[in-house]
Amino acid sequence: MLAEAPEVEFDALDDALVKLGAMDERKVRIVELKFFAGLSIEEIARFLEVSTATVKREWTLAKAWLARELASERGEADSGVSGEDAAE
Repeated sequence: MLAEAPEVEFDALDDALVKLGAMDERKVRIVELKFFAGLSIEEIARFLEVSTATVKREWTLAKAWLARELASERGEADSGVSGEDAAE
């Protein structure tokens, strides 16, 4: 049995990538090459002429940033209040 992949809202993803690109274009390029082109870390490093450690680090940071940004777009930002507390 395959696990269901989370639903991706491509408009929200595009918006988030634009925001990330305003801060760090290389992270966006890494996301595009990994997520959309399916390149390996090693291939991306060769293409961008950086180390594999740099690609791994920036891929990890970009994924975390995008996850947080997409969650806030959906209103899932962690407000520090649990669902039960928020209902009171």
